[in-house]
Amino acid sequence: MSTKIRLQRHGSKKRPFYQVVIADERSRRDGRFIENVGHYDPTKKPAVLKLNTESIIDWLSKGAQPTDTVQQILKKQGLLDKTTQAV
Repeated sequence: MSTKIRLQRHGSKKRPFYQVVIADERSRRDGRFIENVGHYDPTKKPAVLKLNTESIIDWLSKGAQPTDTVQQILKKQGLLDKTTQAV
């Protein structure tokens, strides 16, 4: 089973917010997930981002792959640097 760290869309039309989740890569975008590790609201100024960093670092060390968008978010937060040092 391959796991991904990805965004799960919620909210109404043109008012999105996202949950950052760990999910099996075969599941649908808004379908079943393993763990919720944060949320992201790009509609606020500045954008609101809350992450469970310990859980994300743990999943990255287990081999979970972030999607392109989540990878950019993690780089801005400095989490990808921490995981490369830990490995």
